[in-house]
Amino acid sequence: MNDPSRAACVIGWPVKHSRSPLIHKYWLERHGIAGDYRREAVAPDDFPAFLANLAAHGYVGANITLPHKEAALESSEPDARARAVGAANTLWLDHWRLRSTNTDVEGFLGNLDASAPGWDRFVRTAVVLGAGGAARAVLFGLIERRIGRIFLINRTIEKAEALRKVFGERVHPRPWSFLGDALATSALLVNATPLGMAGQPELAIDLSPLPSRAVVCDAVYVPLRTALLVQAERCDLTTADGLGMLLHQAVRAFSLFFGVTPEVTPELRALLEQDIACT
Repeated sequence: MNDPSRAACVIGWPVKHSRSPLIHKYWLERHGIAGDYRREAVAPDDFPAFLANLAAHGYVGANITLPHKEAALESSEPDARARAVGAANTLWLDHWRLRSTNTDVEGFLGNLDASAPGWDRFVRTAVVLGAGGAARAVLFGLIERRIGRIFLINRTIEKAEALRKVFGERVHPRPWSFLGDALATSALLVNATPLGMAGQPELAIDLSPLPSRAVVCDAVYVPLRTALLVQAERCDLTTADGLGMLLHQAVRAFSLFFGVTPEVTPELRALLEQDIACT
């Protein structure tokens, strides 16, 4: 465990924006592990070869970010979670076999559990915005927690209907025009779109139909306090931000790479908040 050659990385194109090294290096230092965690900018055409030679590059595992998550699934041995989500964001070498999973599910659930303890005991209906990769991870997590009805709202209804075929009858595809009606009967709203992210259009919706004990979760973490979360706070609703999802998705990855299960501490969160504030 104290082998300095034990290293992991995050692979993307581009990858310089990734905050994964900040998270993993914090845990390496906190647990006294003499390992390393690096960024690897790998073009899509070079990605399969890089994975095939992951050990030769000095790595025991890797986190995967855009645009490689689907290719990572195809180039590894995915578990049931990664197959269901349709993308892999964490790969590790297991006796020279390259295995993969998707820890975005843990990130979503772990963040909700920390921000709104017991949420899954009162949420019967949820609303999920978006039908991309983030939405797939959210749907998997909600179904795993046995949420009975999930309104999947997307501007392109065909994409939402395609996810119903994957995840089953609990998923109810609806057009954007149905959002107000969906919110009125739901205790959880999840934004799984890029809307509200720095450089993207704002997510302009009215949260007033939500019940008073509803939880609002945003996958966006730059800016840290999105317009959606600001509005939710003004409505005295419980919120869960995208930074919490980012931190919690890294926990299992670190344990797979380095054999220790770390904690998401206030100190680590403050470190990330400071880094985001400097961008």
